[in-house]
Amino acid sequence: MRALVQRVSEAKVTVAGEVTGEISRGLLVLLGVGHDDTEHQVDWMAEKLVGLRIFEDEAGKMNLSLEDVGGAMLVVSQFTLFGDCRKGKRPSFVAAAPPQLAVDLYEKFVQRVRDKGIEIGTGKFREHMDVALVNDGPVTLWIESS
Repeated sequence: MRALVQRVSEAKVTVAGEVTGEISRGLLVLLGVGHDDTEHQVDWMAEKLVGLRIFEDEAGKMNLSLEDVGGAMLVVSQFTLFGDCRKGKRPSFVAAAPPQLAVDLYEKFVQRVRDKGIEIGTGKFREHMDVALVNDGPVTLWIESS
C-alpha cells in the first residue's frame, strides 16, 4: 500500500457535483493498493496513519497524532500512486491491484480507521473525483507499507 498523506485544515471530495466526503482538521489520505497487498498491509497502514505524530503540540513540535487532536481522515482511492513513469511518457499501472482486490482492501482500511474511533470521509471508488484541500503547514508525507 502507498499513501500520500497531507495534514489539512479542511478537505473535501466531490463526485458529479455531490460532496461525498468532507473533513475539517485532520488528514487527507490518497491511498493506493498494490497487487501484492493483503490485510496485513491494511492493518499496518491504518495503525501507522492514526498514530502518526504530525500535529503540533503546545511547543510547536510535531508530536501529536490524529487521535490526540481529535482529527478526522478523508480517504480517497488513488491507483495512480502505483504509476511507473521510468520508461516512456505514459505511466504503467501493472503494479496496481486489480479493481476487485483494491476496493476490498480500500474498504477494509476505511473500516479499520473507523474502528479506531476516527471520523472518516471518503470519495467513491472508480469514479472521477474532484479533491479540494487546504494543506496545513504544508505537511505532506509519502508512506509505503513493507
